[in-house]
Amino acid sequence: MASRCQFWLPKKNRFCAVAPINDSKFCGNHSSRADGDMVPCPVDPSHSVLRENLQGHVKRCPLLKQTQSLAGQPFYQKGINAGEEDSMSANGPDSGLSDSISSEMKRNIVYGMSGDQFHRLLGKIRALHDLICKDIQDSYQIKEACNMWIKGEIDRKIPFQEKHVLQQASILGNLDEFGVLRNYDGGQQREGNRSYGNDANVVPAVVEFGAGRGYLTQMLADCYGIKRVFLVERKSYKLKADRSLRQKESLILERLRIDIEDLNLNAVESLRHNPYLAIGKHLCGPATDLALRCCLTKQPNQADTEQCRDKSKLKGLAIATCCHHLCQWKHYTNKRYLLELGITKEEFLAITWFTSWAVDANHSEDISDVTDSKTFLQSSENESDGMIGCTVDEIVKSMNPVERAVLGFMCKEIIDMGRLMWLKECGLETQLVKYVPSTISPENHLLIAKCRNICAT
Repeated sequence: MASRCQFWLPKKNRFCAVAPINDSKFCGNHSSRADGDMVPCPVDPSHSVLRENLQGHVKRCPLLKQTQSLAGQPFYQKGINAGEEDSMSANGPDSGLSDSISSEMKRNIVYGMSGDQFHRLLGKIRALHDLICKDIQDSYQIKEACNMWIKGEIDRKIPFQEKHVLQQASILGNLDEFGVLRNYDGGQQREGNRSYGNDANVVPAVVEFGAGRGYLTQMLADCYGIKRVFLVERKSYKLKADRSLRQKESLILERLRIDIEDLNLNAVESLRHNPYLAIGKHLCGPATDLALRCCLTKQPNQADTEQCRDKSKLKGLAIATCCHHLCQWKHYTNKRYLLELGITKEEFLAITWFTSWAVDANHSEDISDVTDSKTFLQSSENESDGMIGCTVDEIVKSMNPVERAVLGFMCKEIIDMGRLMWLKECGLETQLVKYVPSTISPENHLLIAKCRNICAT
C-alpha cells in the first residue's frame, strides 16, 4: 500500500492504484489542491486536469491521436446510430427532459411520484408484461462444437472464468439452434450437398459489438472455424484474444476502435458486400440499441428481400443484453411502440431505473421466471388502499427484495421485447430467450434474429 496513492475511491471501494508523486502520499491526480482547479479534459472527459495545465495537456492527451485518426476514417460518422432527437411523451408536449438522463435524474422521477402514481405505474408494468412478454423461453444450449472449451481442451494462455465460457457457449449454441450459425471447416461450408469453397468473399464474417477482449469471437473461431472477424470496441484492453486469433491460419482480423454510435458499418471497405453475423455479449444499456441500428436501417415498408439486400448483408445476430438501467429514451429503437402501448418517456425512464433491482437480490435460486406475473405485486396492490398518503420511499421499503427483483426482471423483458418487435418490423425472424439460468448470470436475456431470405440461401 505504501507504493500506491492513498486517495480512497468510494465508488470502487479501494485506494487509487497510481504511484504517488515525490514526497507525497498521493498521485498527481489526487495531491492536495482546491477542487476548483480541476477541470474535465475536453478530449477525454473521463479524466480531469489542473486548469493551469489544460492548454498543454490537450495537445498531448493520449486519446487525441486516436480521435484524430478516427475522424479521418470513412466508416466514422458522428452519431449515425444515436437515434432521433425525440423527447415527446405520449401526452404530446415536450417533457423538458434532456436526451441523456443520469441515474440520479431517473431516481428523482420515481421518487417524485405520488403513492397513487407509483401504484398505477406498477399496475401498468404488470399489464404490459402480461400482454407482450408471454413467449420468452429458457434456451440453455451447449453444443458439441464447443466441447473443446467446455472440457478445457484448448491449448492457449487466455484467462477466462467458467461462468463466462458457459454464457459464450450458450450464445453460440442458440445461434446454431436457430439455424444461423453453421460449422465451417477449412473454408468449406457444408449444408446438405452444397459447398461454397474457400473463397473469403462468401465465408460469413463476424462482427462482435462491444467486443472487449474478444473472447466470444475467440470461442466462435475455435469451435466453428469462422475466417473473417471484426471486433468493435471503443476502449483499449490488455490481455486481448487478438494475438491468439491472428495466429490462426487464414483468419482475417480487424479491430475497430470506435463507439458503436459513430460506426457506419456499410462504409467498412473490407466488410462491404460480405455476409456477416453480428454478436455481442452483455452490450450495456443503449449499446444494444446502437448496435441494432448499426446493422439495420429501419424500413418497415420494404419487402423482406429488399430489407436484407444491403451493401453489408446481415445474416443473423445474437446480442446478450444487460445494464438496462443505463438505457436512454433517445437511443431506444422502438419508442413509437411503447408510446402506442401508453408508456411515456418519463415512465420509460422510471422502468429503466427499476431494472437495477433485478440484480440486487440473492440469486442462489432462479427468480427470473416472471411468467406468472398475475400474482406479482398482488400484495402491493391489495395494500395500496392502506397506504394512501404514503411516499414512494415508504412504499419501496415495504417491498421485499424478491418483489423488487421480479419487478426489475419484468421491466428488463419489456424493454427487450420492444427491441424484438423493432427487429420484426425490419423483416427479421427473431426470438428473445433466457440463454443461461440466473444462477450463472442474472443478465440472461438473448436477442436472436435472422434475415429469412439470406439465411435460407
